[in-house]
Amino acid sequence: MISVVVPVRDEEHTVDELHEQLVAALEGRGDAWEAVFVDDGSRDGTHATLVRLHDRADNVKVVRLRRNVGKAAALDAGFREAEGDVVVTIDGDLQDDPAEIPRLLAKLDEGFDLVTGWKTRRNDPAVRRFLSRVFNTVTGWVSGLRLHDMNCGLKAFRAEVARELDLYGELHRFIPVLAHDLGFRVTEIAVNHRPREHGRSRYGMERYVRGFLDLLTVTFMGRYRHRPLHLFGGLGLVLSTIGGAILVYLTIVKLTGEAIGRRPLLLLGVLLVVVGIQFLSLGLLSELVTSQHRERMRALDDRSSRLVDEILR
Repeated sequence: MISVVVPVRDEEHTVDELHEQLVAALEGRGDAWEAVFVDDGSRDGTHATLVRLHDRADNVKVVRLRRNVGKAAALDAGFREAEGDVVVTIDGDLQDDPAEIPRLLAKLDEGFDLVTGWKTRRNDPAVRRFLSRVFNTVTGWVSGLRLHDMNCGLKAFRAEVARELDLYGELHRFIPVLAHDLGFRVTEIAVNHRPREHGRSRYGMERYVRGFLDLLTVTFMGRYRHRPLHLFGGLGLVLSTIGGAILVYLTIVKLTGEAIGRRPLLLLGVLLVVVGIQFLSLGLLSELVTSQHRERMRALDDRSSRLVDEILR
């Protein structure tokens, strides 16, 4: 079974047409499918349109959020309602082409766990295309997952991937990175991208600032969640080494008879050593918290195992 999750906000003019295109793309496959529309706090007639669509079609589910909580939370709500073995995500503005879904599913059948679209000919303003290219390049360099289009709304993945993802804030932009960090096989294929015909984009320049901050979150949680000392300790060692080298140099200069009390380099050396020690201390404290969490989880697992054994006896 295929579950198509569609987050929408103020898209009353597109949801009916999108459903018709989903029917055209999926009805001929012979697989059961459902469409899960998540109304992310729409203020127009989107919800009423979705209710009418739900009354007409048995395989349409409607999830209504009380207020606008963002695309990541909307997708997470849709994933909880999806019943399919395969989950497909698609934006509700008709720029993603539902006719590409069978190609995504075919690529998924090759053994991949997540297939994301790559908008090779993107019908967006030039500035947005340029910033998106920079964003994808930086994300690939930092995360180690090299894709041309991280944030394409058209994706297909297995249900276990959706269950493992923890989406909040703006993390929907990094679904391929999150899946890759969890050990799933990720790939991409070129898909058709269409110009927007209704409404307007609600994404501004601030999305890239938030995206950079979320990239730091994803990188830290993916690489250093279970070994924070490697990050903070590494930074601390580098800063302390540089500061120590500066102080050794100034000590030699002092021994030759020159005054160093008014040199800014002295303050810089002391500052680097102090900040480096603070980073090392932060890393050690983080390791302590992480180890206590692991011990607590092991204790809970052991207790659960004992309870299961007692029940089975």
